[in-house]
Parts: sequence; structure tokens; C-alpha cells
Amino acid sequence: MKITRFAPSPTGNLHIGGVRTALFNFVFSKQVGGLFLIRIEDTDRERSKKEYEEDIISGLEWLGISADKTPIRQSERSDVYQKAAEKLIDSGNAYWCDCSPEDLEAMREQQMAAGKKPMYDGRSRDLGLERSKNTVLRLATPIDGETIVKDLIRGDITFKNSELDDLILLRSDGTPTYHFCNVVDDYDQGITTVIRGEDHISNTPRQIHIQKALGYNELEYAHLPLVLGEDKKRLSKRHAATSLNAYKEMGFTKESIINALALLGWSTENEIFSMNELIKSFNLKNVQKGAAVFDLKRFNWVSSQHLAKLNDDAFIEAIHPFMEDEGIDDVAPNYKEILIAMRTSKTNLKEIAYATRPFFFELEEYDEKGVNKFLKGSLETLTFALETLSKISEWNETELDMALINVRDYFNLPIPKVNQPMRIALVGSTISPSLGLTLELFGKEKSLERIKKAIDFIS
Repeated sequence: MKITRFAPSPTGNLHIGGVRTALFNFVFSKQVGGLFLIRIEDTDRERSKKEYEEDIISGLEWLGISADKTPIRQSERSDVYQKAAEKLIDSGNAYWCDCSPEDLEAMREQQMAAGKKPMYDGRSRDLGLERSKNTVLRLATPIDGETIVKDLIRGDITFKNSELDDLILLRSDGTPTYHFCNVVDDYDQGITTVIRGEDHISNTPRQIHIQKALGYNELEYAHLPLVLGEDKKRLSKRHAATSLNAYKEMGFTKESIINALALLGWSTENEIFSMNELIKSFNLKNVQKGAAVFDLKRFNWVSSQHLAKLNDDAFIEAIHPFMEDEGIDDVAPNYKEILIAMRTSKTNLKEIAYATRPFFFELEEYDEKGVNKFLKGSLETLTFALETLSKISEWNETELDMALINVRDYFNLPIPKVNQPMRIALVGSTISPSLGLTLELFGKEKSLERIKKAIDFIS
């Protein structure tokens, strides 16, 4: 049975790059009827916070990425690591080293001066030192030969053992290092397949050496392309929001987030899909080797497609919290009709909710660009339109559309020259549902009032 894991460090809120890694691990395991596990790598005591751990787990659960077993924490497994260390010492695969920081720095300087790669030279390997407060435990890495990483995405990656030094397993205070904990935990959790970012490629041969020294089975590996901004630098806040919470708060649904992140470095014919559809179609062989560029426009497009797929009731339910944030109650006149009409106006729930404000509150201002382009110079058109609309007795979309056609014909104007000034008068900008529907939703009294206000503004 295949078993994958997501092993975050709780030193910050859940990053969307981490979400993608967790997603690919989850989908791969479900596709083959395996297990998906979570491990909290919290050995950095100063930076690890309980609130970050809770944020990571709750965020993944909100997305539907739940662990099949209770997550474990490295901070609670010290005894396990110590036993594994003793096994390495007893087998002769690890040794104590008492080199001081000054010794190591001098060694590195000499190596660089000689044009060599700076690395530990194994000078304590055969000294038979005993453990003390000044010693660290190092792995006796093979000196000759090669280590081949069999990557499910990239194929075989070969490393010369002579370029891999004797890494530290236990620090002088007895605490285990990342590589050591990682290998021991993967073994204890029964992990078969490690899917993680390509920045871990150089770690993999080191971890394979630890596995072999402990007599563990070698694992499958798949290294995902890094998520970069459009400038091809690692994704950061200067490119776009980076935490899952930010996208959740912006009103992106979990379905759209899963869909958009799955497309970061993975391709498929059908670009809009559900979690279940992703599980059916996912294939690691279709994951690209090159970097995945985060495109906010594409993210927004995916979101708009998922919002369009929601039925009316599901959409109303999803946007309800964001309407509450805007202070708009669901008993307001035409509440549901307005929301359904506005659902394609923006690409996320928060922006859609904000865009409905002109229907429920008095207009605070007009869009400056729209005023300059459409509203100024439309005094005669709006005045005639006001007179025409005031005579309508059946205030519905069909009658209103006919009246707008009459206004255009009277002045022989193209549609934007009539409709856009009207939109700005009604909602303050050029973004609204079809103009006839917008007028109907406002009602006759409010529509005429807004048009009069725009005429006064122009005058």
C-alpha cells in the first residue's frame, strides 16, 4: 500500500506552495487506495508555534485534505531518535566529532583557497571519540561510489558520494537534526512515497545514506517544481498573497483553490475539475520539471468558472458570510435576485459582495475614470432617458430594454454612449448586470432618483 505524507514546519501560516505539496500527496495516495499522513516538524523550538500548527491542519481540513491518522509531532519523539542514533553508533555507521566552529571555519577556508568544495573532511571519523558536551554525532557517509535517486518525475538523478560529507545527526546538546528526524519518522510512519519540492533534491541522497545505515527500505521520490512569481523568482507577497488564509478571506472557494493549485506544474485536458475528478485523472508523469509560474489572472479565471458552476442556492450560501461582512442582510429587497445577477461581476465572493453595495446603500461616489469617459457630456442623453423612463408603467426588464433602444435611436448613438452613463448613474461604475435588469432590480423610484442625481452631478 502506498503511503504519502505532508511534513510542514509550524513556523508560519499555511503557504499555498505547501498546500499544493499536500494536495499532490493526498491525491496520489487516494488514487491508489493508500494513506495520506501529516507530520508536524516542530524541532525548531523558537520559531514553532501551536497556532501555526492549528492553522495548517485546519486549513487543509477546510480544503478536504485530511490525514488518515492522527498527525505526529517531532517534538514528542525524542526517545525514538535517540534509539535510532544508538543503533547507528553500535553498527559503526556514526561517530562522535569534537571539531570546534573555529576548526570547521579554518577547514572550509583552506578548501576554498585550494579550489575545492567546502565540506567536512571526516577528520574525526577514525578517532574513536566518546560522547561529551562538545561532540556532535556524524554519519559515516560512504566515500566511494554513487547514490542514485529514482525520481518519479525527473527520472534517475545521480550523486557522487565523494561530494557528500558526513552530516551531523545529533547536535552537541543531543537534539536531532532535520535529516535524521525525517528519515526515522518516514520509517516509523510507513511512508512509501515522498512527494515534495525540488528544493529538497540535494537532501535526498543524504537521507538515502541514513536509510541504508539504519537498514531501512529505500523510498519512492517525486520532486515537484517550485512555485515562482511571474518574474521567475520564488513566490512571495510582492507577487500575490501567499497564505491559504488570504485566499479564503478574499472569497475564493475551496474548489477553485484546489483546482488552481493543481494546475501549478501539472497539466490536463480539462482545466476545470473537482477534487474527485482530480483524483481520477492525476498522474505524476504529467508534472512538469520546470518551475511552475503563479499567474493570478489564471487563478481568477479558474475561480470564475467554479462560481459559474454553482447552482443558485449554493452560490447564495457561499457568499452569505461576505454579505454579512458588508452589513447586508438577506431580508433586504431583491437580495437573492441581485446576488444572482451580480455573480459574474467579479472573480471571488468578497469582491462580488462589495460590488452589490450600490443596490443596498446610497452611492458614495462615482468612478472617476467612468465619469471622464462616459458621464461627462451625457447630460442631454440622461435627461431624455429620465423623461422616457418616467413614463413607463410596467417596470420590467423587457419594457426597460425597449425604452433604452428608443433613447439610442432618438440620438442615433451606439449602445455604450447610452448604457454606460446610465450604469454610472445607477451603480457608480460601468460594472453591473444588463442595464434593463439593473433598472428592474432598483425599481422605478430609486432608478429615477439616481438618474436625477447624476444629472445634477454633471450640471
